[in-house]
Amino acid sequence: MGEAADSDPYASILKRISTSDVPLLKEYGLSGVAVALLLAVAIPVLLSSLFGKKMKKRAVVADVGGDAGLTMRNSRFSDLVQVPWEGATTMAALFEMASKKYSRHKCLGTRKLINREFIESSDGRKFEKLHLGEYEWDTYAEAFYRACNFASGLIKMGHRLDSHAAIFSDTRAEWIIAAQGCFRQNLTVVTIYASLGEDALVHSLNETQVSTLICDSKQLKKLPAISSKLQSLRHIVYIEDEPVEAETLNQMKHWTTLSFTEVEEMGKTSHVEARLPSSSDTAVIMYTSGSTGLPKGVMIAHGNMVATTAAVMTIIPKLGIGDVYLAYLPLAHVFELAAETVMLASGSAIGYGSALTMTDTSNKIKKGTQGDVSVLKPTLMISVPAILDRIRDAVFKKVGEKGGLTKKLFDFAYNRNLAAIEGSWFGSWAPERMIWDNIIFKPIRAILGGRVRFVLCGGAPLSSDTQRFMNICLGVPVGQGYGLTETCAGAAFSEWDDTSVGRVGPPLPCCYVKLVSWEEGGYTTSDSPMPRGEVVVGGYSITQGYFNNEAKTNEVYKVDKRGIRWFYTGDIGQFHSDGCLEIIDRKKDIVKLQHGEYVSLGKVESALTTSSYVDNIMVYADPFHNYCVALVVPAHQALEKWAQSSGINYKDLEELCQNDQAIKEVQQSLSKAAKAARLEKFEVPAKILLLREPWTPESGLVTAALKLKREQIKTKFKDDLNKLYH
Repeated sequence: MGEAADSDPYASILKRISTSDVPLLKEYGLSGVAVALLLAVAIPVLLSSLFGKKMKKRAVVADVGGDAGLTMRNSRFSDLVQVPWEGATTMAALFEMASKKYSRHKCLGTRKLINREFIESSDGRKFEKLHLGEYEWDTYAEAFYRACNFASGLIKMGHRLDSHAAIFSDTRAEWIIAAQGCFRQNLTVVTIYASLGEDALVHSLNETQVSTLICDSKQLKKLPAISSKLQSLRHIVYIEDEPVEAETLNQMKHWTTLSFTEVEEMGKTSHVEARLPSSSDTAVIMYTSGSTGLPKGVMIAHGNMVATTAAVMTIIPKLGIGDVYLAYLPLAHVFELAAETVMLASGSAIGYGSALTMTDTSNKIKKGTQGDVSVLKPTLMISVPAILDRIRDAVFKKVGEKGGLTKKLFDFAYNRNLAAIEGSWFGSWAPERMIWDNIIFKPIRAILGGRVRFVLCGGAPLSSDTQRFMNICLGVPVGQGYGLTETCAGAAFSEWDDTSVGRVGPPLPCCYVKLVSWEEGGYTTSDSPMPRGEVVVGGYSITQGYFNNEAKTNEVYKVDKRGIRWFYTGDIGQFHSDGCLEIIDRKKDIVKLQHGEYVSLGKVESALTTSSYVDNIMVYADPFHNYCVALVVPAHQALEKWAQSSGINYKDLEELCQNDQAIKEVQQSLSKAAKAARLEKFEVPAKILLLREPWTPESGLVTAALKLKREQIKTKFKDDLNKLYH
């Protein structure tokens, strides 16, 4: 599960998660240590000799015809999965049926706000601190009742049935209730990131002709400043999560403005019959925070979302009413929306939190009170790699600071468990692992509440080291997923018993995954030892295209002769012998960094070439890092002129290119060019290498038209690029 080709909601969340969220490890008793060491020596040899790893076939070749390529499907199903159960063909039907089936079980939970206070720092800044209590729950029956009331209330307040409603809010219970209410009246929901900039917000609302906007109080305050630009907006529904000033409401008198509660009450006293959708109707137009201009709206049908839900439900083991899910990632992103839909279909409890209140030491949690995970004690979570990386780095830092016996014992236990996972006896029956888990890793598990049994990671590549950290220190499988908004998050998903790293698993049961040769880039399905090519996804999870953008839709969506709809992702993948997919490259020059931000290499290069020091430049982004780097062929005359005026002595141009002051001067010039072009911080190369030799068609590094041959440059300077990241 993952993102559209131009999105990112997670960098802002990552900034809110502090390394102080990780508690100090406990000192360990020597008696426990002695027992652990004794068993550590005796048991592993016997277990390793008794059990051997077996390669399980997870995907098989699918004969679906269509364009040339290697197509795989999940091996556990002969046909694609379309619905979780009979009759659940739409989001509205799925929620209604689940609400009847699990009517008395916990559904949506929100923590009670006990008090809110502001603390002033020494520099005069004020910080909000929250004292939050226990979770207060709506049962499935109550949540469904609220959604029905909200649906009726929307119509009664004047929302037209032929227009769109938008949700512009942080993740919370009201988000889901509002969305389900819209689905019951077959209203298409436009989703917008709460962090979206003003221009993108106006564009999204105007392009989709939104007449009703549902927002939280924080987003409400943004509306008066852009009200004159909003062409179709008529109604505002605001969630009362914080007090709303009368002045703010007075500035919006030209709109019908009601609180969320008022709309629910209106619907409760004046019921409107449901107008249920079909599976082909558009449920959501999902806008992404575009990296190359204004965002695109992906049209997701009810059938797309239901198919992804049905498929994921077959992957997570023993999913059901005993599970508790922590919801904190943006619901305006397909990753979180799909995950919460899976929970609703399974009867699991969804407890809402935030990155600012997640742990006992999170920024907004009042000292001495508990964070979300401590109160909720979730069994299931999803995350993006950067958040898991932050947890891993903080734990290792704390262990290093502790030193002595604690560090030695931690390192020994970590390495023993690593050997167990990568050896032959990872599983529930592994006595040594159980000992280390209880003695060493238990306090680390408390970071996430102590009960997490499965973590799904998506949105960007997860490093092997971090995946192993989660396996060892949390003792849980990490399901790495791959997908895009255009595939409704559904493409590939690693299964719970697959302990390999670096892969994203076999195709989800709702879709096919095909590799199509990309000769220009040197990736073909005939490659050895593994077939490689552009990843193309087809099946029930493939969305309808881009709203009001037929040209772009036709460019990347194709329907074959058998009626199967395919999406060309632009990603390069390879199939392992067991049918699992690994993403190894990106066809286009857009790369997603570790935190989820997209860097359009061509756009950045175009901006940076305005520097007087640049003759040619190639920006490179490694998805396992949160910054990009660049190879720069300097304009010789400009650089030498600067060196002379600065009194820099050098033997030749090569020596000048290696001079630290020269590198700093060029980098500062690039930063100025980037600022002038309004590039984001993550788009500005953090490190550069100056190269003496120019890139010419004769060198094979540029075309006759002097366009970069990116793959050839990457190959030639592979070692140099690696050094820039180390």
